[in-house]
Amino acid sequence: MQIRIFADKSSLGRAAAEHAAATLRATLSHEGTARLVAATGASQFEFLEALTNMDGIDWSRVELFHLDEYVGLPITHPASFRKYLFERLVNKTGITRHHLLDGEGDPRTMMKKIGRELSAKPVDLAFAGIGENGHLAFNDPPANFESEEPYLLVELDEACRQQQVNEGWFARFSDVPTTAISMSIRQILRAREIIAVVPDARKAKAIQACFEGEVSPLAPASILRQHRNATIYLDSESASLLRPETVAKYLSRPQE
Repeated sequence: MQIRIFADKSSLGRAAAEHAAATLRATLSHEGTARLVAATGASQFEFLEALTNMDGIDWSRVELFHLDEYVGLPITHPASFRKYLFERLVNKTGITRHHLLDGEGDPRTMMKKIGRELSAKPVDLAFAGIGENGHLAFNDPPANFESEEPYLLVELDEACRQQQVNEGWFARFSDVPTTAISMSIRQILRAREIIAVVPDARKAKAIQACFEGEVSPLAPASILRQHRNATIYLDSESASLLRPETVAKYLSRPQE
């Protein structure tokens, strides 16, 4: 695992997008196709905007999956992750091969169906964020580090649900669904490469817990430290609580 730190979320987003684009181009050149897992949420805005404007990616050969979705939320709702991905990735790139989680029907049937597709071949690249409670996808603490299932049905904790209100996706705490479909920790770690984009001061405590504490289900994203090809993109605010020795240990090149 490596950490890269940038002055602000805009420069972070551009650098992460350049990295992701290079990986996708190389994979498409070598393999002919690329399997991608996308993350959603406010933390990904600048990154996805920059990525969808990158040249030289044949998106028609990219197969798309995503990390999570609320159970019972229609695609017309502003917080729908399917809606988010259509607007911010699929429609901008012309991706035609996508397997987006539909939480409006029977979630277990959906999990099995897309899980079979996901498990058919390795994932080349996965995007991720880290929640204010340290969650990875919707694996809130204490996260299940053991399940081999591709997707899990999970209960969202209060901190996770409050974050969604604070980010403006829901008007009231009571509006936030309590249940979601989430890609499992084990499935995320199966990706050949992971790029985690984590800006903003509100993520600083989670970053500190995940990269200075123990690798623990209580800090779910700490498991990224065990991945051989994960890069964590931070800005100066999200990295603000890291000790210099931690930065020195994980920094992949001089701080920018």
